[in-house]
Amino acid sequence: MDFNLSEEQSAIAEMANSLFTDTCTDDFLRDYDEAGQGTMTQLWNSCIETGLHGVIIPEAIGGIDLGMTELSLVLQAQGGALGQVPLWRHQLVATAIAKFAGTELQTAAQAAAEGTNLLTLAFNLVNTHSEATLNVEKTNDGLSINGLVQSVAVAGLADFVLLPLTLDEQTRWALVATTAPGLTLVKGQMTQGEEVADLQLNNLLVNNAALLDSKANDWLVPRIFASLASLQLGVSEAQIKKTVEYISERQQFGRAIGTFQAVQMTMADTKIALEALRSNVWQLCYRLDNNLGCDHEALATAWHACEAGHSIGHKAQHVHGGFGVDVSYVIYRYLYWGRAISLNLGGSPALLAKLGDALTENNKLGWKYDLDENNAI
Repeated sequence: MDFNLSEEQSAIAEMANSLFTDTCTDDFLRDYDEAGQGTMTQLWNSCIETGLHGVIIPEAIGGIDLGMTELSLVLQAQGGALGQVPLWRHQLVATAIAKFAGTELQTAAQAAAEGTNLLTLAFNLVNTHSEATLNVEKTNDGLSINGLVQSVAVAGLADFVLLPLTLDEQTRWALVATTAPGLTLVKGQMTQGEEVADLQLNNLLVNNAALLDSKANDWLVPRIFASLASLQLGVSEAQIKKTVEYISERQQFGRAIGTFQAVQMTMADTKIALEALRSNVWQLCYRLDNNLGCDHEALATAWHACEAGHSIGHKAQHVHGGFGVDVSYVIYRYLYWGRAISLNLGGSPALLAKLGDALTENNKLGWKYDLDENNAI
C-alpha cells in the first residue's frame, strides 16, 4: 500500500503552503489584528487567481474537479498559516449545487467556479445537530420560513447562503440569496477574526427550485467534517511547531525548558493527539474519494478534531506561561482558531452522543471486517 502523495497532490500542497505562508507572516497577522480582522480580501483574491477556490468544483462548470484529499491538503496549509478566507464553504456549496440542484441554480455554481460570487453555508451545532429552530411551512409553490440561524460565516459578504432546514422529517438544504426579502443579517465577529452574521428569517419565501435534492445532506455533512478537521490539523501542527521553537529557546535554571521531563511529556501528548487526528482525516478523505460509507468515520474524525484542538491548544498555552496570553505574541491565535473550529463542529460531547446513537443503530464497523467492501475483496 502506497501512502505517498501523487505528484499532482504534492504540487497542490506546495502551492498552497507557499501562498499562505508567504502571505500570513507574523507581521501580517499583527497588522491584521490591529486593522480589526475579518476576511483577508487580498488573500482570497489570490486563492481565486491560483484556482484554490475551486479544487473540488466539477470541471464541467469550471472547477478543477479533484477530491477531498487535495482539498484537505489546501485546508491544512490554510490552517497552519491562519489564513482567514472562506475556502471550503465556497466550493462545497458550489459542488453541492452542481450535483444536487436543478438548472435554475447552476448559474450560481458557475459564477462560484469563476470566482465572481461568494457562497457560504450555515452549519453549526444549533443549526444542524440539535434540531433547527426554523419554522418551515409549505406554500403553493415553495416554503415560508421563520426563525433564527446563528453565526453563519461570511454571510455578510456572501451572495448566497445554503441553509439547512427540516422538511417532512428530513434535513434539506435550500439556497437563499442574502438580499432576499424577509432575511435580515446581524453582523458580528468570532474571536479568531472570522466575520459571521445571525440570519433572522421573517416569512422568507423560498421556491421549490431553491431546494437541493434530499441526498445532498448525506453528501455535504461528512465533507464539512473533513474540511473542518483538516483545518484543525493544520492549526494544531503549526501550533506544536511554534511551541517546540519556544521551549527550545526559553531558558530557566540555565537550561532550555524543553529539556525538562514534564515539558517533554506534555509535548509528547500533543504529538500523539495530532497523529491520531491526522490518521482519521486521511482515512475519511480516502473513503469520501472512493465513495465508501463513512458515517461513523466522519463523526469520529470530527470528535478527534475537537479533542485534539482542545488538548493541543491548552498544552501549548500552558508551556508558554505568560506568553500564552500575550496578544502581542503569536501563539494565542492558534488557540482561538482551534476553539472556533471545535464550536463549528458542534463540540466533543454532542459529537460523541451522535456517534453513540449511530453505533446503537448499526454496529457494522470497519474494524469488524464485516462490511460489504471487505467481503468483496
